[in-house]
Amino acid sequence: MSHTGNASATNGGLANTGFMLIRKFVQVQQAAVPRSPLDVAADSLAKAVRREWDKEAGLRRLLEPAPLPVRWQVTRRRVAGRIDGATAAEGGRARFAPLPGLAAVTRDALHRGGTLPELHAVYGGLASGRLLLVGEPAVGKTSAAVLLLREALKYRAEAAPDVRDRIPVPVMLTPFGWDPDRESAADWVADRLSRTYTVFRSGGGLAQARKLLADGRISLFLDGLDEVGGKQRAAMLSALEEAGFRVVVVARARALTGRRQRLSGAAALEIQPVCPEDASAYLMNPLPDPAPSGWQELNRRLLEEPGSTVAGTLTSPLAIGLLRDVYTDAGAEGRPVDELLDTARFPSTRSLQDHLLGQLVRAAYTPRPRRPRPRYSPETAERTLRYLATQVTRSQTDHELRWWHIPTWTERRPRMIAVGIFTGVLYGVVGLFMLWTTAGPLWASLLAPLCGIGGGFMAARHHADLSDRQPLPSAGWRDIFPPGAVALGVFVWLLSGSTSWLAFHLLGDDPLPAWLTFLAALPLGFSATLASGRGYKLVFGTLIGTGSGPGYDDLRDSLSRRPVTETRAVSPRDVWRHHIGLRLILGLLTGVAIAVLVGSLGAHEYGFRDGVLVGATAGLWASLLAGPVGNLGVATALTAVQLSVSEGTPVRLMSFFEDARRRNLLRASGPAYQFRHDWLRENLARSARPEG
Repeated sequence: MSHTGNASATNGGLANTGFMLIRKFVQVQQAAVPRSPLDVAADSLAKAVRREWDKEAGLRRLLEPAPLPVRWQVTRRRVAGRIDGATAAEGGRARFAPLPGLAAVTRDALHRGGTLPELHAVYGGLASGRLLLVGEPAVGKTSAAVLLLREALKYRAEAAPDVRDRIPVPVMLTPFGWDPDRESAADWVADRLSRTYTVFRSGGGLAQARKLLADGRISLFLDGLDEVGGKQRAAMLSALEEAGFRVVVVARARALTGRRQRLSGAAALEIQPVCPEDASAYLMNPLPDPAPSGWQELNRRLLEEPGSTVAGTLTSPLAIGLLRDVYTDAGAEGRPVDELLDTARFPSTRSLQDHLLGQLVRAAYTPRPRRPRPRYSPETAERTLRYLATQVTRSQTDHELRWWHIPTWTERRPRMIAVGIFTGVLYGVVGLFMLWTTAGPLWASLLAPLCGIGGGFMAARHHADLSDRQPLPSAGWRDIFPPGAVALGVFVWLLSGSTSWLAFHLLGDDPLPAWLTFLAALPLGFSATLASGRGYKLVFGTLIGTGSGPGYDDLRDSLSRRPVTETRAVSPRDVWRHHIGLRLILGLLTGVAIAVLVGSLGAHEYGFRDGVLVGATAGLWASLLAGPVGNLGVATALTAVQLSVSEGTPVRLMSFFEDARRRNLLRASGPAYQFRHDWLRENLARSARPEG
C-alpha cells in the first residue's frame, strides 16, 4: 500500500513536471513570435496608465493604509434603463463578450451587489459594456473608479499573453474639450490619448490610438460628466451609446435623472455608504495594539451604538479620511481623538461633520511623508478659500465661482492707475522717438508728454469697463473666426481693394500700385471678419472698427454658430488662458492691421521711413487697447495682485483654483468653478473673519 502510494506520488510529480515543461515551451514559442505593433502599443499604454494611476491613488491615500472596501448595489434611481437591457437577458444579443476568464453577468449577480472583485466582474462581463457608477456627494465614486481601473490593469497584466490582446486597457478621462456635435467619442478619445501619452507621440500615433479603440483594446472611464452643462451632457451620453468600446461613466446620480441624460443599455450601480465594520477596520488597523483609550471608545460607539453621533458621521469616505488624517498623528499635532466623544460639544451629526469639515482644507495642504509637498501652506489655502466662499455666497445666487467676475471684488481705481501709467509711459516714449525723428527735438519735448498723458488716460478709462459684470464673450478661435465671418472678410478685402485701385486710377494723378492698394485694403477685410464674429469688441472704437457696434448683432448671430462654451466642455482654466493668450494675439494682429493701413498710405504719401513710423505708432496704440488693456484675463490677473496685498491670497490665483480642484476642494462647472460640496462652502463662509 505504501509502495503503491509512493509510485503514484512519483508519477504525479513527473506529470506535473512534464506539464510545466510543456507550458514553458509554449510560452517560449509564443515569446519568439513577433508581436504586432498594436500589441506593443497596448502594453506600453497599460504601463503608462498604471504608473499614472498608482501615483494618483497614492495622492488620494487609497493604498496606504489598505483602502476602504468598495460596496455597491443596483441603484433604485431612474438613471438608466432596465437591467435586462444591460445583461441581454431577454434573448438580446450581447454587444460585448465577457473578458477572458470572466463569466457573463446575470440579473441575479447584479442584484446581489458586492465589493471590488464583483465590481470588476461586472465591468468585464456586462453584455452591453456600459456601466454607470453613481452616488451621493462625498460617497467615494471617483475613488471607486480609480480602484476599479487599477483592478482592471492588474487583471490584464496577470493574464496569459495569448489572451491579453482581448482585455482592454482602461483609461480615465474628463470630458473637457469634447464637442460631441463635431467629433465622435472614438475620435475624441484617440485625440486625447495621442496628446497625453508618449507612446502615441511618434508618427502615426493618432491613427494607432484609433485602431486600438476600433479593435476594442481600450475601455473608457469618464469622470466628471456632471461637471458639464445639461445639453452637453445629453449629447455626450448619446455619442457614448454609439462607441465601439466599453464605457464606465462616473457621475452624481442627480445629473443623470433627466430623460435625455441616460446612457442606453447601461447598468447603474450606486456606491454605498461605508458600513461601521469597514470604517472600524480602516481607522484601527494603523494604530498600535492595544489602541489608546480614546480610540477604543470611539470604536465601541461606532460598532455598538448605531444611533450615536460618531456612527452617524463616519459613513462617508470623506469624513473617515478626515478623521484619520487629523487625529491618527495626535501625538505630533496635539489633537486627542477624545474630543470627538464630547456629546455636549457635538450633540448632532451635523455639528461633528462641520467640525471635521473645518479640518478639510488644512488636511489637504499639510505636508505628509512620501507625498509631493503642497505648493501652498495650510494657512494660505484656508484664508483664500474662506475669502472665495464669502464672495460666492454673498454675490452669486447659483454659488458658482466665475473667474471673470473677480475684478468686481476689489476697487478698480488701483488697476486703472497701473494700466494708465504703463500705457502712458510706453506711448510717451514711442511718441518722443517718433516726433524727435520727424518733427525735431522742440516739438518732441512739447508733444510727447501730451501723447503719454492722453494715451494713459484713455487706456485707464477703457480698462475700467472690464470691472463691470459681463457675460463671457467667447472661448475659442471658432467664436472669433466663424466661417461666415471669414468669407465676408475676404469679400470685403477683395471689393475694397478692387474699388480703391479703380478709383485711384480713374481720379488720382499718382495712383497706388495694385500690390500696395490690396495691402492697404487687407486690414479692412480683417476688420470685417472680427466685426462679424464674437471678437468685435477687439476693434470697437478703433480706426478699423466700422461695423463693430451692437447695431450689427443680428448679422453676427446669422454668421456665427453657438459659442464654444455652449457646445464643448471647456475647463475654466482653458477659458482663462484663451483670454490671456488668444486675445493678446488678436490684439497684436489688430495693431498690425492698423499699422499696415496707416503705414502703407503714409509711406506712399510721405516716404517709407515716415510712413513706417506713423503706422507703427498707430498700430501700437491699437495693440495696447485691443490686447492687454481690454483683456478680461489681464484684469483678473491684476485683481489677483490686489487681493494678494489686501487679503493674503496667492498672486497666481488661477493656479490656486486648479490646485484646489486637484485636491477635490473645488470642481469645474463648465467655464466656472464650484465648491466640491455646498456644506464645505457654507462652513468656510461661516468661519471667515468678519469684515470691519
